[in-house]
Formats: sequence, C-alpha cells, structure tokens
Amino acid sequence: MSSLNGRILVTGGAGFIGSALIHALNKRGITDIVVTDLLGQDEKWKNLVPLKFADYIDAGNFRQRLHTQASAFGKFSAVFHLGACSATTEKNATYLGDNNYEFTKELAAWTLAQQGRFIYASSAATYGDGAQGMDDKTADLHALRPLNMYGYSKHLFDLYAQRHGFLDQIVGVKYFNVFGPNEDHKADMRSLVNKAYQQILVTGRVQLFKSHKPEYKDGEQMRDFLYVKDAVEMTLHFAEKATTSGGLYNLGSGEANTWLTLARAIFAALGREPSIEFIDMPEVLRGKYQYFTLADISKLRATGYTRAMTPLAESVRDYVQGYLATGKKLGD
Repeated sequence: MSSLNGRILVTGGAGFIGSALIHALNKRGITDIVVTDLLGQDEKWKNLVPLKFADYIDAGNFRQRLHTQASAFGKFSAVFHLGACSATTEKNATYLGDNNYEFTKELAAWTLAQQGRFIYASSAATYGDGAQGMDDKTADLHALRPLNMYGYSKHLFDLYAQRHGFLDQIVGVKYFNVFGPNEDHKADMRSLVNKAYQQILVTGRVQLFKSHKPEYKDGEQMRDFLYVKDAVEMTLHFAEKATTSGGLYNLGSGEANTWLTLARAIFAALGREPSIEFIDMPEVLRGKYQYFTLADISKLRATGYTRAMTPLAESVRDYVQGYLATGKKLGD
C-alpha cells in the first residue's frame, strides 16, 4: 500500500525541494498535506502561494508542541523531512547540530512510533571530497569525511540511525546538485543556473571559478546536476512503493557534467553565444571544494525506479524559459 494514501507532513515545505515535492503531490491530486517551515525574512513564502495543502504550522511551534504533546497533530502516513539549514557556509555548529541533527532524531522517533513512513534529506555533502567514494551501498559510514559542518550535521544522523538499528526502516536521500524553479530565495546557495541567468541579463557573461587543481582545467570541474522535478519524483517513489526497503540512497542524474557544459546550456536556452569569465575561487572555499561528484544510482534503480532522467540541456531550457524568464513558480 502506498504511504501517500493518508495524511502527509512536509517539513521545509516552503523551501526549494519541499515546495517542489508538494507541487508533485498536488499533480497526483493529493492535498491532505501539513506544511511546516521557518519563513523568516526571505521570500520563500511565495513558493507556497500556488500550492494546495491542508495546514501550515511554523516549524518552531511544531517542534515545541511535539515535545509537550506528541499526539497533538494526529497521525501521518508519510513524513518528508526536508527542513534543514542547507547553507554549506554556515559556521554556527551548535545551530546546525540542533536544527539538522537533534530535530531529525526527534522527528524520526515520533514518525516510527506512529508507524509512518519517514523519508529524510541526507546529503551528498556527507561524502566530502569523494576520496572514500560516493557509494550508497557501503556499510562503513565512518569512513566518510564531510568537508563542512552542514555535511557533518547530516552525516551525524545517518550514523545515529545506523548505530541504533533503524536505518533500514527509514529512507535517507542524498541529493546531489539539484537545481530548478522555486530556489530564488536561497541567496548564495542558489544553483549556477539561477545565478548565471541573472549575470547574463546584467553583464552578458557568466563567471566560473578557476580550477586550483592541475588535473582539472578551468571550468572542467564536474558535478552531477539533477533537475528538481526529477529529484522529487525519486523522493516520492520511496513512499509510493510499499515494498521499497529503507537505507541511504543517492539521488542524482547518474551523469557528471562540467560547469562549462552547464554554462553553455544556459546560453543556449537564452539563444545567446557563450561568454564565460574565470575568476579566482575564494580562499574560504578552496579546501572544501568538490571537484568531482557523480551519483551511482544503481541502488535506486534496483528498487524499481524506472523513470528516465531529464537530459541536462532540456532541464536547463525548461527552467530558464518556463520559470526564470517568466517569474513563475511551480504550480502557477
């Protein structure tokens, strides 16, 4: 039986992937959704405007009420825990530990106690520089070395769930480089597609970081770029298929592309000739920069996920022409 047949909770529901997931649920005719988030000072609230859901609850109030009365919100058949501080540059380790680790522990225990399906965002950042591989089938999570506190806060919960013996009852999804509509509020954490679109409108060119490793030419650092529409279909798959086992899963396109390839696709979507400038990478990033990421998605495929990935050029074109150029949100 699909876990999408009952009430659904989406934490971080106003955010980038969270709002895209609600949009995908709405397209399936599902609206019995409770949304939590911290709306703060940015404009991610705009992502919620076109979407249909049953209720919105401030994430701080939600967590506090869980502490005082665990039954306050009733039961959920599926909990998509996508709410977290996702800034890879965040330096407040105490905040990240509480927000990304402790709250995930609390929410997982609560969901399992009511026999709901718990699907949470881990991260490809847990793999660090990839020296230990990016294998979601490895049992030795302790071998991984995240490069920033954000990645470590995600890694801590993966370790906790494994250590306490319930990782096989829940699903942790490791998103690679996700881009697409509804990310406008993410400031410096926006994808290159979003940033480059704005740069091209203003200056006519795109800036890319120079390489500081001799084995990579400028602009030829590689990433697994994943369109958000594909990312949420993969995520929902784990709730739709009752037979899908738990554990950690890479969610990526299964293909590595260079930053140059991505930049050229953006220019092509705009009908312009490429104009690319290389700039020095800030010192603060150099020791924490991933030069190559590629998701092995064979474990995902083994669960019966058969949808084809949207080709990079096609997804960039859809995003640029359908959303960035029009100002539309998912659901408009």
